[in-house]
Amino acid sequence: MPTTDTEAAAVREQTSKPLGPAASGWWRSAWTLPEVRWATAATVLFLAGLVVDLAGGPVWGYWSLFLACYVAGGWEPGWAGLQELRNKRLDVDLLMVAAAIGAASIGQVLDGGLLIVIFATSGALEAVATKRTEDSVRGLLDLAPETATRVATANVAEELEELVRVADLAVGDVIFVRPGERIGADGTVLDGGSEVDQATITGEPLPVDKTIGDEVFAGTLNGTGALRIRVDRPAAESVVARIAGLVEEAARTKAKTQLFIEKIEQRYSIGMVAATVALFVIPLLFGQPVTPTLLRAMTFMIVASPCAVVLATMPPLLAAIANAGRHGVLVKSAVVMEQLGATTQVAIDKTGTLTRGTPHLAAIKVLEDAPFTRDEVLVIAASAEHPSEHPLAAAVVSAARTAGLALLPVQAFTATAGLGVTATVDGRQVQIGAPAAFLIGSANRDQAARSAIAELQETGATAVVVLVDGDPVAVLGIVDQLRAEAAAAVKQLTQLTGKPPVLLTGDNAATAGEVASAVGITDIHAELLPDGKVAAVRDLQAAGERVTVVGDGINDAPALAAAQAGIAMGRAGSDLTLQTADAVVVRDDLTTIPAVIALSRRARRVVTANLIIAATFITVLVIWDLVGHLPLPLGVAGHEGSTVIVGLNGLRLLRSAAWNRAANQTAQRR
Repeated sequence: MPTTDTEAAAVREQTSKPLGPAASGWWRSAWTLPEVRWATAATVLFLAGLVVDLAGGPVWGYWSLFLACYVAGGWEPGWAGLQELRNKRLDVDLLMVAAAIGAASIGQVLDGGLLIVIFATSGALEAVATKRTEDSVRGLLDLAPETATRVATANVAEELEELVRVADLAVGDVIFVRPGERIGADGTVLDGGSEVDQATITGEPLPVDKTIGDEVFAGTLNGTGALRIRVDRPAAESVVARIAGLVEEAARTKAKTQLFIEKIEQRYSIGMVAATVALFVIPLLFGQPVTPTLLRAMTFMIVASPCAVVLATMPPLLAAIANAGRHGVLVKSAVVMEQLGATTQVAIDKTGTLTRGTPHLAAIKVLEDAPFTRDEVLVIAASAEHPSEHPLAAAVVSAARTAGLALLPVQAFTATAGLGVTATVDGRQVQIGAPAAFLIGSANRDQAARSAIAELQETGATAVVVLVDGDPVAVLGIVDQLRAEAAAAVKQLTQLTGKPPVLLTGDNAATAGEVASAVGITDIHAELLPDGKVAAVRDLQAAGERVTVVGDGINDAPALAAAQAGIAMGRAGSDLTLQTADAVVVRDDLTTIPAVIALSRRARRVVTANLIIAATFITVLVIWDLVGHLPLPLGVAGHEGSTVIVGLNGLRLLRSAAWNRAANQTAQRR
């Protein structure tokens, strides 16, 4: 969690990069890829040729542009396909290039150009996604500082310090971490006390107090105190390094995922090529003339080519992607859109996903015989906390300002790392902080405070004690605020999948249970490190579930990568999470998640209908060509007609009505 406005601005700048291709950094990074440059060139040439053609320009003009499009977009997949032939594998890209060339040979140069552009663009998007995942994994490793301050012993009196590379730290070394620095290694606190923001690792929304004997993690942010830490793991085995490894491993596994149609492309491609060759060679062996035989074989290749099948699949999915993007969900590929519709189980993070990830003052329990009202306690507490930079202090001050209460002047302010603050407010000594540090007042009020603390902690709140002149007067309950739409979104997801989502969180069991109960989740996995979340996802997959994971933090990234589909909350999401996720909820509205799953399911139904239409046309035209005499113009017309029909059918999902229908479908089930 950023501790300064400058750091917060830097984090927001980073996390905003993946949210739109207009970002200059995104485009510069993508433009370094040859696949992107060739696909862009092919698209520009195709559009230029289309303009010349529609404007009635010379035939040689638009033919030249279309053929240049063939070269720009087709040479690389064509060459890759030829390379695949060495491995005795017929690549569909080579088949598409051959079909495009065949279309041009009979005058259908525009149709071939469209096919080239579709496949070149698809290859470019895949290359961009791969590169950005690799870049984000490298960025994750930058969370841990490159250097650390190594000291001779854990003794505070020993001031011998040495700045060393984190990679050179050995197990047993002692490092000194100053306030505001990132911790350089996984280890155990030997001396000192501080609050540590470890949301990047555990997802906990609030900094955690660390004292002697507590475990800390590399890459987490130290608060206001100084720590001496014994190194327990080398840099290559730290939790943050394991997160990077988990993301890379899961991404490699996930990269094998294909569209349904791609799973059968190999057999279809081989069969089509074999049939085309047979239609040309066999009649020649029986003495048939070359010209009509070649014409029949060419007609067969055109009518049997999978252009309509490809367009049966891609336009519905791409239209659904565009529609979802207009409504605040960025789905990164057609494969992802198809996968979302197959979801049978949703696993969801707590902090920053079901909750907003920021502390919120939820309760003020004024002790029975304390001489203050609720508002007076809030004024005193907010005034004392105002100079503090601690997130809990910010929650108290924000609550006072929201209530319209004026703060009092403060003198003699001091903050004790890991404990709390002490200040003089309106002539009174005020202490605010951890219960263990400040329950030192009168016996009766001390017991009342303990009861209030226990009550708040049972609800998952963080308890903060307020003392005035040494006596406890109130206990504050601070929570991570639940999103207003969380319960509705969980209910909709339950209706869609037939089972409630699973909660995966690094937070403690009590807090997780309270949030889960509020939104209607019963299956809770709490206190999980990132590899624990991955293990939970793997267990669900082993049970036959197709899992979609929803999260926001770096600690969620490995689980998002391991799942069939991963969805990140865009506004709060870390850079790595946004890059790793297959889809991003830009507007931070959880109800868009069931809506996009419902839209994906509709897109899958349209794809199925289109495949039936395309297969029917292909079957009829192929049989006609084989058992009768199919005129080439009629074969082209039938082939192009089926392509137009399935294309228009898929583009229906571009309409806002398609999204509204999906959203209403889930809302009506509430």
